[in-house]
Amino acid sequence: MNFAEIYLGIRKQSEQICAPLQPEDYVVQPIADVSPPKWHLGHTTWFFETFILLPYSPFYNVFNADYNFVFNSYYESVGKRVIRTDRGNLSRPSVNDIYAYRSYVDEAMLNLLATDISEEMLEVLLLGFNHEQQHQELLLTDIKYILGHNPLFPIYAEDYVEHTKITPVPNPMLHVAEGLYAIGHEGGGFCFDNELGRHQVYVNEFSISSTLVSNSEYQAFIADGGYQDFRHWHAEGWEWVNNFNITAPMYWYKLDGQWLHYTLAGLKPLQTDAPVSHVSYYEAYAFASWKSMRLPTEFEWEVAAQKMDWGERWEWTESAYLPYPGFNKAPGALGEYNGKFMVNQKVLRGASVATPAGHGRISYRNFFHPHLRWQYTGIRLAR
Repeated sequence: MNFAEIYLGIRKQSEQICAPLQPEDYVVQPIADVSPPKWHLGHTTWFFETFILLPYSPFYNVFNADYNFVFNSYYESVGKRVIRTDRGNLSRPSVNDIYAYRSYVDEAMLNLLATDISEEMLEVLLLGFNHEQQHQELLLTDIKYILGHNPLFPIYAEDYVEHTKITPVPNPMLHVAEGLYAIGHEGGGFCFDNELGRHQVYVNEFSISSTLVSNSEYQAFIADGGYQDFRHWHAEGWEWVNNFNITAPMYWYKLDGQWLHYTLAGLKPLQTDAPVSHVSYYEAYAFASWKSMRLPTEFEWEVAAQKMDWGERWEWTESAYLPYPGFNKAPGALGEYNGKFMVNQKVLRGASVATPAGHGRISYRNFFHPHLRWQYTGIRLAR
């Protein structure tokens, strides 16, 4: 395996995602959950500098000592940092500075990768690859939020495709027998620590949809007054709907009686046979209730995944984000990667159209707070 080629390919992909941007687009932070694109480019570079070059390249000199404060995300072990909500205030370092930083670190990384790699360093290197791929998905969804909340609805790329057509099937519900099933990462290959601890889970008999919920199905929920009927909502979700005047998925707009939605290809008529996207857990739960169904648990999803198509939307599950049996945080800063977020969040399974090729797998556990919907989140029903 040529790690230098893999490294360069991943690093170039991040920059290709940003290629359509104007310099002003790199700096914007409309909400706390959305980071400026240039921050993502700097943070992923800082990760390789901090966790690989500094410990494993004895003659490496940091590019700029102040960047640890600027680009550290949440690692308490690595020192103080700019608070998340202030990332959009960083007019400096400039975009050119960030690209110079990437070039500097890339050159040092390629020199290091030309030497013998220890097993210890390889483990961190693979984490770095996957970490940058996670940020590539965040780059796309953050760019969409930045452009999609611009009143001009600017086009990111005219040929960008966010969905495929949902084709109706004769028997849409897949039946799964009750029993004990193995859950968690199995075999070789990379996984995150929250996937480890393969274990047996008893699952009752259930059925799960072979397809995602479509935009037309969700339109019916809206037309039937779904956002005005408290009976379908958790109390917290109902409060969210009313406090923020939520009446449709994010990026949906009704103009002159026609539903439109903002995509990375611009503002378009709503494609009714595409999977619904950018919905919160609250909305997913309410829609399932309206259909007299429910969301699957993450264990049901994993058991059924081999029999269904997945990968266009991150799919909300009914499972809280909790550790698997025997979960242990790694020592040091890298132990902060997943474990400390295992509270007040819901698990999402699958992948999305923004997930880099080869980054998804059946055991992957994504997680978000229930109100968030800037990612490509969708709905699959169960009963």
